[in-house]
Amino acid sequence: MATRTCPDWPELLDRAPDLHFKHYTADELQLPHDIVLALGSVRLSELEVCADTARNVFNAAHTDDRLADALRSSFWTDLADWRGSAA
Repeated sequence: MATRTCPDWPELLDRAPDLHFKHYTADELQLPHDIVLALGSVRLSELEVCADTARNVFNAAHTDDRLADALRSSFWTDLADWRGSAA
């Protein structure tokens, strides 16, 4: 899958104007080993994620549930918990 802007960008821009969400596959993120291990035996190329990779924030609404759970237990932040650059 090619990297592309999230189709919900207008809503996301209102919600988090300092973030820019794009859709990726998990293998495009070059995730740390601990996150990959947490995913188990799944092909990373089959897991989709909506994320701002510069800030390590993901949009769970557009992210595979298994990947979202693994990201939540890492240094990544769920958009629902994002406090913005002032936090």
